[in-house]
Amino acid sequence: MGFSFGKLFFGAGDARHRRKGEIVSIFSQAWPEFTEAEDSLSVLVKLSRYYGSDPSYVLAGGGNTSFKTDATLYIKASGVALSEIGPEGFVPMDRARLRELEHAELGSDPDAREAGYKKALMESRLLPESGLRPSVECYLHHLIPGAFVCHTHSTLANMLTCTERGAELCAEWFGDSVLWVPYVDPGFTLGRLLQELLQKHREHTGLVVPDAILMANHGLIVAGDTPEEVRARTDRVLAVIENRVSTEVLAEAYGAPALVAGDEKRALLNRLMPAIRAAMAEAGTLPVVLFDDSPAAVALAGSGQGRTMVEGGPLTPDQIVYCSSFPLWLADPAGLAAEAGLQSLLAAIRAHRAAHKVFARVIILEGLGLVGVGANPAAAGTVRDVYLDVVKVMAGAKLLGGVHYMTERERNFIEDWEVESYRRKVHADKAAAGGLGRVQGKVAVVTGAAQGFGREIAARLAAQGAFVAVGDINQDGVLQAAQEMCDEHGAGRVLGVAMNVTDAASIEGGLHAVVRAFGGVDLFISNAGVLRAGSVKALAERDFDFVTSVNYKGYFLCVQKVAPLMAVTHEVASGVWTDIIQINSKSGLEGSNKNGAYAGSKFGGVGLTQSFAMELVEDGIKVNSICPGNFFDGPLWSNPENGLFVQYLRTGKVPGAKDVGDVRRFYEAKVPMGRGCEADDVFRAILYLVEQKYETGQALPVTGGQVMLH
Repeated sequence: MGFSFGKLFFGAGDARHRRKGEIVSIFSQAWPEFTEAEDSLSVLVKLSRYYGSDPSYVLAGGGNTSFKTDATLYIKASGVALSEIGPEGFVPMDRARLRELEHAELGSDPDAREAGYKKALMESRLLPESGLRPSVECYLHHLIPGAFVCHTHSTLANMLTCTERGAELCAEWFGDSVLWVPYVDPGFTLGRLLQELLQKHREHTGLVVPDAILMANHGLIVAGDTPEEVRARTDRVLAVIENRVSTEVLAEAYGAPALVAGDEKRALLNRLMPAIRAAMAEAGTLPVVLFDDSPAAVALAGSGQGRTMVEGGPLTPDQIVYCSSFPLWLADPAGLAAEAGLQSLLAAIRAHRAAHKVFARVIILEGLGLVGVGANPAAAGTVRDVYLDVVKVMAGAKLLGGVHYMTERERNFIEDWEVESYRRKVHADKAAAGGLGRVQGKVAVVTGAAQGFGREIAARLAAQGAFVAVGDINQDGVLQAAQEMCDEHGAGRVLGVAMNVTDAASIEGGLHAVVRAFGGVDLFISNAGVLRAGSVKALAERDFDFVTSVNYKGYFLCVQKVAPLMAVTHEVASGVWTDIIQINSKSGLEGSNKNGAYAGSKFGGVGLTQSFAMELVEDGIKVNSICPGNFFDGPLWSNPENGLFVQYLRTGKVPGAKDVGDVRRFYEAKVPMGRGCEADDVFRAILYLVEQKYETGQALPVTGGQVMLH
């Protein structure tokens, strides 16, 4: 079955006027250009993406848009995000079938009523074979006059819809031009109430459609026959609210924050974040915990009345869906971070779960900030973003007349509602797309990852499901590598950090960035290394010091700084072990002619590995080395200016060699398998060491048979 759409023409419009202050994020997307040649569904896609891409209107998968003719309604499919929706994301609905709901009797039992409503919507689809499920608000969009209907969860609008004086202020500010809808259960009940209120509004005012509909604890609906009409009505309504809300809403609502800062803050987070993450371990799988100390987060966390406001309950259905109903407020973070306090932290997290049936998705660290919890960085980021919006809405609602929380019955309906369970499942399925990898969910750090082995290892870890921090002294290179890996494996999955392994402060800073972004470290790959070849008779002292500093001291410093983070994980969740793997070299197993500085640093690395393994086993940390053969295709060997082939040719290490080709063939001939080591060879060894639970303190050769242990 095919559908045709009427063609509309609208002016291009200029960029949207930006609101200022603490209320919304900066958003620069221009109003889209609509052409006469476009059909109405294409226009709807542009309108949807415009509002769906602005976090001051829509977050996560929230919000709905539609277009209708007399016969057909095209409504956003459940679980599809407005920010990225295409024509295929809209479900065509038979309006004749939807009109039957206007007189339907579905009974008073909530379960039976919602089941009947769902059945009626599904049977109204014109293309059931698509498998798409229409938004539960489909009936509302059918009822509201106007070709285009746009339902958003505007931050400004919800400051009004979530205040105790919402209905009173709506009438005072807008008169009859805006319709106020008291909170009722979403779905059929809300649709039937809206049907009644729209009829009364028409009879009272003579208006076919109000300028806007404000739904208590729910959001804003605006309709119009053109996108320009939707935009003009939206802007008018929000401008009125904005003029009555202080631009310093956070400061006025929460007061001056009392915050922990500086080195003390970093030390607390380095203990608390891995502990929180470990406390939520299930079957050995740990979540991502994302720390935020943006203005909204610290305004709440540093407020003397923040805890009371947080524990009042949820404000909107979206908050329940994405953040669960109640955050966990953790007071006295210094006490919880102390050695004796981690068990109290564990007990608090478990008690919250027992009370609310799920682990907390939002944790407030008093005086520090806010933590979002999710199965992956994107999910944790969504939790964070949605709750930061709640913080702003609470602030505005408080100043406008007090926060109006959802009741226990209203909350329970959303928590148990099949429709929202379906929406959660759709988002979970999207997050899990691509299957499970062999390091799924692990947080890995790889040093020396801007190029060569390190970059290859990091990319393979990301492909196998890890959340990866790529560290390197080459800041531009590592940021580019991280971006390219995120483009391939998903936003937020790979973090680029500047890290100089010879500088303890630089290592600490890089690891702290990882803790803030992911919550801890499960796998540390010490890969950064350098080589300066030369005879012991002629090698410059500065070259010897450079090689030793990076390869030997650098490994020591990295382990010294990462081990305490890993130890916290095992202290809280004793069944969870972590891994440190040094990428050593075959030169760490046998001497190397005219390459003593490098071989000596690698021999020393094996000694460090064995010593670290003996010491850190009590912290649940396995420590091993991998000793690869020569990576001939990497920059270490093949760089035309200072690669080893060039260096060895220059120093005469290969007798009779006339060019780098001769040097390469000489070294390939030393390998029984006839080739150099490749990234896949090393990566398989990494997977073995991670998955092998009964191995620590080893130096594993990956040399094609060139080096065989005795």
